[in-house]
Amino acid sequence: MFSFINIFRIVAFLEGVSYLLLLFVAMPIKYIGNDEQYVKLLGMPHGLLFVAYIAIAILIKPEFKWDNKTFSMILLAAIIPFGTFYIDRKYLKIAK
Repeated sequence: MFSFINIFRIVAFLEGVSYLLLLFVAMPIKYIGNDEQYVKLLGMPHGLLFVAYIAIAILIKPEFKWDNKTFSMILLAAIIPFGTFYIDRKYLKIAK
């Protein structure tokens, strides 16, 4: 039931959500409210999800025969806000 693509879609979603929370919730609280607690709380899970996103993308690249340009876009999406959601819609949803 769970294939690498399904796991990748879940990790991509969670990585995207954690990145948005880190950027738009934790960072403003850190710099406006002088409270680093939320950055520390969200930073580690986001980092682990980021590494998992990259690792799984590398593992499934041959299965989907992504060329270097597509693969670069998929990797770059991990550092752009809302990027993983775009990748899910454009490249992963049709792969189900």
